[in-house]
Amino acid sequence: MAGSVVEVAGELRAVLRGFDPGVVSGEDCARVAEALAATEKACAGVRVLAAARAVEAGSHRLYGFNDGTRWLARQSGSTAGQARQALQMAGRLGECADTKAALLAGELSMAEAAEITQAEAEMPGAESALLPGARQSDLSQLRDRAREHVQARVDPGELRARQFKARGFRHWRDRAGMVRFAGALPPETGLALVRRVELAAVRARRAARAGGAGRERFEVYAADALAGLVAGGGSVDSKRSGPAELVIVCDLFAWRRGHAHVGEVCHIVGGGPIPVEVAKEWARDAFVKAALHDGTAIHTVRHFGRHLNATFRTALDLGPVPEFTGRACVDCGSRWGLQYDHVDPVAHHGPTEYANLKPRCWKDHQTKTERDRQAGLLGPHAPRPPNSS
Repeated sequence: MAGSVVEVAGELRAVLRGFDPGVVSGEDCARVAEALAATEKACAGVRVLAAARAVEAGSHRLYGFNDGTRWLARQSGSTAGQARQALQMAGRLGECADTKAALLAGELSMAEAAEITQAEAEMPGAESALLPGARQSDLSQLRDRAREHVQARVDPGELRARQFKARGFRHWRDRAGMVRFAGALPPETGLALVRRVELAAVRARRAARAGGAGRERFEVYAADALAGLVAGGGSVDSKRSGPAELVIVCDLFAWRRGHAHVGEVCHIVGGGPIPVEVAKEWARDAFVKAALHDGTAIHTVRHFGRHLNATFRTALDLGPVPEFTGRACVDCGSRWGLQYDHVDPVAHHGPTEYANLKPRCWKDHQTKTERDRQAGLLGPHAPRPPNSS
């Protein structure tokens, strides 16, 4: 078995060395890309499982390495930290037979398998809930579902303790001398920080465009906004950028009772579940909105025209009922640069009501508008969607 795998791997590498996409049709290149994507996933799975077995047997020492993690990092071209995570994932696959089979069949990537096995380790039963959708989604969507699955089944008090234990900050210098950093903050501080940075970045981008400056990536404006926020001692011009509000959604009965029962929602939009007592404590802050509901759909806000008043926008920003997970592009799932699109366009007499508005990123909003235009729903001189929300 091992000899045949090594032999076939060598033959495949020999074929790949002679591949020239310039002499192959686009359709055939697409087929090659699809086939090799599945093969690459399967190869990565076999490689890590084989490496884990080799390290367990001490065979890495035959290659001059006392540390199995360092040996795997060298032969895979990864960091020691990435190699360590791969070995840990290989160990978890022993408890996730279906995920292991999907990985070796080329249906999942290593990163996707890691998400599922980690979720299963934290919350038994997660594999059966996440695996079917993982075959038809990308890694970002799987991460969102894994997070939501685990958070929905963890006691909010325990989750809050985990969050505080996991907070941290580190920084380093890259090859270009740039200062890079990574960190983790509890939702009440992390979301407030992100909101302030995003608002300041949007304002800076609009000002740059109004001044005739060239268009840059949103991340550029966000980086400048973060630097300005830190240099300014932790404050921004709230009159120009707006307050960094947190939105808490809580079941009305849980709020009155002081704690939530199974199936009752109490969480920060975009930040996950929190204990009801914490929600009440935060709700005293002027920059926190608390939305109480009795489990029924939001359907009472309706008016015509384009304008969204503050109350209406808050209802829309809560996201789908009854999950209230915050707004995200209905086409790609992005949470950046969102705009509200009229499903039935205003030019076609579509109302500005909850059921007729969906969040879309700028790119997908443009695509949707062009579809409406071609369908004759916008008229000959309908405006294109704006560049920012």
